[in-house]
Amino acid sequence: MPHRFLADVVMVTHFGYLVYLVVGGFLAWRWPRAIYPHLVAVGWALGIVFVGFPCPLTSIEHRLRHETGEFGFIDRYLEEIVYPEELTTVLRLAVAILVAVAYWGWLRRRGPRLNPV
Repeated sequence: MPHRFLADVVMVTHFGYLVYLVVGGFLAWRWPRAIYPHLVAVGWALGIVFVGFPCPLTSIEHRLRHETGEFGFIDRYLEEIVYPEELTTVLRLAVAILVAVAYWGWLRRRGPRLNPV
């Protein structure tokens, strides 16, 4: 029972991380200092997608679900939605371009700063 509960907590945390990847850049438009944790999250996600770093949240959920004899929720229900095999390369490129354009717009909006604060 505790393994299943912990696996569910990890799954909800994973969803939170994915949502933060999407909306974190928009938060930085409102609160400029929020860009730094978002850059870390984006860097880690790019490492997972392009370099092949293992996702610790997926690994933890797998281990906990295995203890209960269940399949991982991400693998079973979302993997083909988040990372469809036939579109993986195109989606990775599109997301990378979208992130680059968003950050370029963010930097341009902020403009050059003469007074470091």
